[in-house]
Amino acid sequence: MYNDVIKEMEKYAEENSVPIMQKRSMTFLCKFIKKNNIKRILEIGTAIGYSAINMALVDENIEIVSIERDQDKYIEAIKNIKKCNLDKRISLILGDALNLELEGKYDMIFIDAAKGQYLNFFNKYKENLVDDGFVISDNIEFHGHVENYDKIENRNLRQLVGKLIKYIEFLKENDEYETKFYKVGDGLAITYKKGEVDE
Repeated sequence: MYNDVIKEMEKYAEENSVPIMQKRSMTFLCKFIKKNNIKRILEIGTAIGYSAINMALVDENIEIVSIERDQDKYIEAIKNIKKCNLDKRISLILGDALNLELEGKYDMIFIDAAKGQYLNFFNKYKENLVDDGFVISDNIEFHGHVENYDKIENRNLRQLVGKLIKYIEFLKENDEYETKFYKVGDGLAITYKKGEVDE
């Protein structure tokens, strides 16, 4: 059943130009969740619910809170989550993540929303992370634009990629957090508090 819904979502995403997580990245992330026994996840950027559903299927005890600001995608995500009977474990919030106040602590925060806001998302929600938790940022290579920043001619794209580069520098130079970068899919960054996670 789940496989059919996931395939439908992949087809829908392709036909409607909805950015969903690349398959290799999704597999990598699900293995990471399992290996680190992650149970409570905050996702910033639901889109149509693709990654939330895949993450929830790793373990029946996983609970996810996911935020989406686009109403059409939010409605589509609700439909997909209900089709998978995961509405008891995945809670969706319609709204701008930067304008919300969430209580509670999470084992993992997954950032996969507006690329230009990654730094703001990180700073806003880091207090919602358990001490030995992880922040995972997707699309850190952003279709190769980060590496080829000097060749970007479009002004808006340059501005957006510039903000993403600042976020990457923030992660690399941070005294409080350690970050590992993985060249998987469109690039993933896994961040955790120094001294809190066993290698």
